Amino acid sequence: MPSLDYPRQGVTPPVLHILVDRTKYRTYLRAMTEMPNLLDATGLLCPLPVLKARKRLNGLAAGETLTVMADDPAAIVDVPHFCTETGHELVSSTIDGATQTYVIRKAG
Repeated sequence: MPSLDYPRQGVTPPVLHILVDRTKYRTYLRAMTEMPNLLDATGLLCPLPVLKARKRLNGLAAGETLTVMADDPAAIVDVPHFCTETGHELVSSTIDGATQTYVIRKAG
């Protein structure tokens, strides 16, 4: 068996996987199951909140709503522009501190 003294030239270390204790994140997991049409894009920068919203909206039926939470300052302009360009309805937009919440109804 080869020794595992890294770094060596031309040899990459094995990939380490991080295990998450799901019992510590019950609130998060409960929110994900109770609100399947919630996209938490906080921490993501332009254009990722809009790109992820587009991807999630593709999986929804016409008339369903998607709630998007973001904290990127550019989302204030990007999300309404995205809705206008794609024909989706921006039902509401609220700002609470640094977090913005948008409710988008998928066009049909």
